[in-house]
Amino acid sequence: MKKLIILLFLIIFSFGFMSCAFEQKKTEEKNTGYISESKEHPGYWHYKGKDVLLLGGSVEDNLFQIDYLEEHLDLLQKSGGNYVRNTMSSRDEGNVWPFLYIDSSGKYNLREFNPEYWKRLENFLQLTNERDIFVQIELWATFDFYRNQWKENPFNPKNNINYTAERVKIDTLIPTHPTWCENAFFWSIPMQDNNMPVLEYQQKYIDKLLDISLEYGNVLYCMDNETSVTAEWGKFWSEYVKKKAAEKGVPVQTTEMWDPHDLNHLSHRESFDHPGLYSFVEISQNNHQRGQNHWDNGLEQIQRLKDAGNFRPVTNVKVYGNEEGGHGGGSQNGLESFIRAAFFGSSAVRFHRPNSGLGLSETAQAVIKSTRMLTDSMAFFEARPSNELLLEREDNEAYLRANVGREYAIFLPKGKNREIVLQLENTGDYSVQWVDIPAASWTEKETIQIAEDTFNISPPDDENRFLLLKKI
Repeated sequence: MKKLIILLFLIIFSFGFMSCAFEQKKTEEKNTGYISESKEHPGYWHYKGKDVLLLGGSVEDNLFQIDYLEEHLDLLQKSGGNYVRNTMSSRDEGNVWPFLYIDSSGKYNLREFNPEYWKRLENFLQLTNERDIFVQIELWATFDFYRNQWKENPFNPKNNINYTAERVKIDTLIPTHPTWCENAFFWSIPMQDNNMPVLEYQQKYIDKLLDISLEYGNVLYCMDNETSVTAEWGKFWSEYVKKKAAEKGVPVQTTEMWDPHDLNHLSHRESFDHPGLYSFVEISQNNHQRGQNHWDNGLEQIQRLKDAGNFRPVTNVKVYGNEEGGHGGGSQNGLESFIRAAFFGSSAVRFHRPNSGLGLSETAQAVIKSTRMLTDSMAFFEARPSNELLLEREDNEAYLRANVGREYAIFLPKGKNREIVLQLENTGDYSVQWVDIPAASWTEKETIQIAEDTFNISPPDDENRFLLLKKI
């Protein structure tokens, strides 16, 4: 009898162990379909069993609201792109708001959702997921809560049937820029104003969003767009997103986007210095820098993360620069900033929408495609920024990313002197191939013998070019 009891216990224990192992395996399999930081190459992303570099551009920030979405995503994919931004904004013509509009009252009911808004979001996430295009969602579209946009926003007390301005102490007119932080909407959380009537509907909105988005593993979460409010707001929502994801048993990646253009501003430390709260760092504001300063500052921020033991992916979801809008130093600087960001170690780079950026214009398509051609042709994730090996180099004349001794990828912006010498570790046979960036095309590969420890770089013309030099 005693042996029978022991045997029964062992059977039950084994069954329980196998059941737990099965559940763990199911969880692990599920989680491979969710973006995560690469274990092999920290600072980059991993998805469906392989490391990925995120490159993109798009015509709008709130991409889920556009009419020709599928066509636009196909164009991005054809160009080698796999990364878009999606601000949860409703401020453009033809956009819809998340809540139900009541014709009889001319107001919104925050207890009821607008099915069309959420249908657009789900369709967007489905289409991007099918194409392995990654979406960086901004939960709170900051500029929708100020000036003319605030006049139309359902959360504005004058626009809903659920609370009054007197009850929630939120002004119905806020004519100032978001940097003034004059909308009490962003102070509702328990550790600040504890404005429960507002927080109830904020939570309802985020819950609905997460009910949809957490089903998809191609999503990164940013709390705000260029926020200037206290760090407590972003912290509250990042922790909330993480808890909701944990309840569903899926991993999630979060960050915050601050307004100051100087990444050394104290506000940026709230994301830089808290890896437990924010699993990646959004540094788009570095793209207000130009030329050599842009490169130097980007490298400095990555080194800062490493020195503090907080190294993790950095993203550039907004690369500025467009001749048409006169923003961000023009189109050439936008092109250069995109490539510099990829070369200095950004895990994700996207052209900002026109007219502040190149969007998915023909130029943007060519740059994305050319950059993908180059990075796919080398061990890009193992390579490191190595400008110190470029002799006789002037500021912003050339940029090098290398696996020293094996392969060298060089970006040469147009309009420079280009009298550059590459310091090599090994002599011998090398393959040489150029990429014509505007045409997104390779030249024919040549094999040359290098007998000395230097190589004179001689580009074929004055256009934007990549050079890929590989030891044979």
